[in-house]
Parts: sequence; C-alpha cells; structure tokens
Amino acid sequence: MAAVRADGGRPRILVREPDPAALRAWADYGWRSAPDPERIAADHLDFCRVLEAAGASVVVGRTPVAGDPDAVYVRDPVLLTTGGVIALRPGKPGRRGEPAAVVADCQALDIPVAAQMAGPATAEGGDMFFLDPATLLVGRSYRTNDAGIAFLRAHLSAVEVHAFDLPHLEGPGAVLHLMSLISPLGPGLAVGYPELLPVRCMELLADRGVQLVAVPAEEFERMGPNVLLVAPGSAVVREGAPETRRRLERAGIAVHAYVGGDLSGKGDGGPTCLTLPLEPG
Repeated sequence: MAAVRADGGRPRILVREPDPAALRAWADYGWRSAPDPERIAADHLDFCRVLEAAGASVVVGRTPVAGDPDAVYVRDPVLLTTGGVIALRPGKPGRRGEPAAVVADCQALDIPVAAQMAGPATAEGGDMFFLDPATLLVGRSYRTNDAGIAFLRAHLSAVEVHAFDLPHLEGPGAVLHLMSLISPLGPGLAVGYPELLPVRCMELLADRGVQLVAVPAEEFERMGPNVLLVAPGSAVVREGAPETRRRLERAGIAVHAYVGGDLSGKGDGGPTCLTLPLEPG
C-alpha cells in the first residue's frame, strides 16, 4: 500500500534498470521472446517518467545481479515492513541472487534488515501485499511454499497473515503470483480478477468492507489486475486494458499508463512487479 512520506515528500519507489548483458539469458528465465536492449531501456525510462507523473520519487537500485534478466522485477526478492526489509528466498532458483542485491540497495537508503529467509522456505514478493498495516495477504503458489508462509508468520507476530492457495492455471513454469490477480488501491479499495481469486480471499475482502474493482475476462491476460498505487488516488497501469481503466477512474483513481512492450510484455511483469515502494503502508 503506497503512503506519503512523513516528511511530506513524494513516496519513494525503488526500480532496477534492465541489464543489457543479462538480457541474453532471456530464454533460460522463461521470457516470451528476446527483448531488444535499446527498446527495453527506452521502455524503462518511459516507465520511470510515468511513475514520476503519478507522484513518485524514483530511486534506482545499483547493486548488480549478474546474468539475471528478471532482476528488473524488483518486487519479488523482499518484503518491506514497518520494521525493515525481509529478504525472501525466490521459488525460481535463478533469482536467488536478487534478495542480497535489493537488501544492499535498501541498506544504502537506511532501511534496516528485519529478517533473512533460508531454505527450504521459498517466497516471492509478488505473492503478498499488506491489505492494511496489520493484515498481510499471501498466495500459496508454485513460488511461495508452506515453509515460506510459516516464516512470515513467525517474523510478523503482530500481523495477521492470511494465506490462500492460488490456482494451477498454466502450471509451475508460468508466473502466477497473488498480485497477478489482485492489487490494493488504498483503504477499502482493490482491483482484481474475481474469476480466479480464492474464495477465502473474496470472503475476507467482503468481511473487511473492501470494494473490488473487477477486471473483465478479456483484460486479465493484459495485466488488468496488476495496478500500482503510487500515492493516494493515483495509480500506474500498463496500457491495453481500457475497460479496467474506466472502472478505476469511476472508483476515483487517477490512472497513468505506460506501454512497456519489451519491459512488461516479454517478461510478464507489470507495474507492481517492476517496483518496490519504500514507504510501507
């Protein structure tokens, strides 16, 4: 959940630029096709400009992660909490060098380390978000296992951790995180794809009085549910889901869109995947 900084400044959002050398490993990491180094760099620059237009202060992480094109998707390696950053352990083995790099970037910004996950636990940041400061939603997926969820519960004793089994859909080779299905938009509001959301998750939203902006079926594959709240009432989306955009605007959200053909389309990572908000909500 995005929050305005206590000093009144813009909320800081961490990003990581695409590494041209790492892009050569695109097939090993399951990207849909080869990204063009110049085009993806231009996509990322445009994305950062859209973040700033939406109200963010963009911070670029500089700690290298050699040979890993997925490192551009900076959400997955860690979970930011009010007590500091929790270094996760990605379920995708090729990404296990990323947590140390993101932790180093956070420490350079004076964000402390709260905990470090170890095997056999696995968890990825795209499988979790804070519905409110005292409630963490976690997807049990092919990337986040039971041991990872138990670790989060043990280290977040003051937080209610609600875990939900995610659907198999396209199987372990595809990326289906919880935030592929739902994104928070501030107190009492979220955007999601009800047809694939777990029943227990839908019940929890109803119990908490959370209004769900429903993504139509034809826009699920276009990353309709993957929406980044940058500041209160201001969000970033990937272009290609016009009906979802209209529904967000009717719900009072100012929508800022980027194209991201190579950046998002080829690696299957939308605006939440590409960012780590640095002010926990």
